[in-house]
Amino acid sequence: MDFNVILMTMGTLFLIVIAGYASGKTHLMNQAFSKGLSSLIINLTCPSLIIASTMGDTMPDRALILPLLGIGCVTYAVLLLLARFLPKVLGMRGPDEGLYSFMMAFGNVGFIGYPVVDSIFGPEAVFYASVLNVPNTIAVFIWGSQFIAGKEAGGSIWHRLHSPGLIGTYLSILIVAFQWHSPLLISKACTLIGNITVPGSLLIIGYSISQIPLKHMTGGPKVFLMTPFRLLLLPLAVWGLFQLLDMIPGITINQTSVAINTIIIAMPVASFGTIFCLKYGRDETVMAQGTFLTTLLAMLSIPLIAWMVL
Repeated sequence: MDFNVILMTMGTLFLIVIAGYASGKTHLMNQAFSKGLSSLIINLTCPSLIIASTMGDTMPDRALILPLLGIGCVTYAVLLLLARFLPKVLGMRGPDEGLYSFMMAFGNVGFIGYPVVDSIFGPEAVFYASVLNVPNTIAVFIWGSQFIAGKEAGGSIWHRLHSPGLIGTYLSILIVAFQWHSPLLISKACTLIGNITVPGSLLIIGYSISQIPLKHMTGGPKVFLMTPFRLLLLPLAVWGLFQLLDMIPGITINQTSVAINTIIIAMPVASFGTIFCLKYGRDETVMAQGTFLTTLLAMLSIPLIAWMVL
């Protein structure tokens, strides 16, 4: 495992956040542009990124789909349950309680997790991460949006189940399940559009941070209290749970899959949090502060997590 590669990956992504910050301070980006770009990412570029992840030269083994989905489902059932109640226990009640729940439950898997997994485990592990991330994608569009927007999150669960992001997820599963090799024209287009997602999301985070006074950039005590849960405590709790399950007679759990799963849920706060705040008209200050602080500290915490679980 090359920790220099991990640090380089995190540093590169963090520099894009800084570019967004500079763009906000120099008025190259404004609120209207940021909100429009957020809508484009949610409705077009992110679904394209999800679909493009299944359009590589080598088609993954479809026999891996169900075991990986099982690990992912257990993971997010636990994370959502803990994220629902931990803010109350830790004194994070109030209008921003749902934001802290979101930050604890959802890491930046799609935008930061894939490059990190590739650098630690190799390119073949990206498919593992993409399938493990399916429950995360479903959960972030259903419960994640509800954490932030409450009743304004789009009505019934059925309505949110056919959002663009989830449609992209369903299509990617079908592509692997039926071993469909897409024409190069389609895969190239999806890849190019999807590639907008990572820099676009990080620029939005940087812009949002630029609107916060410098002395308040890292947030207050609640943001600092949330940070170790997001980066260390919750990922290690999930890892420990799978170690216990693996000890039960008759249950065999692939430890490589568990390690990859632990790495991807140890990512900094998901950039979709800031995007959802803009979409639903919530003040994104706390979310941007949490995203900034966890992205900065993840440069140290991710190598530490990797060392502990590998």
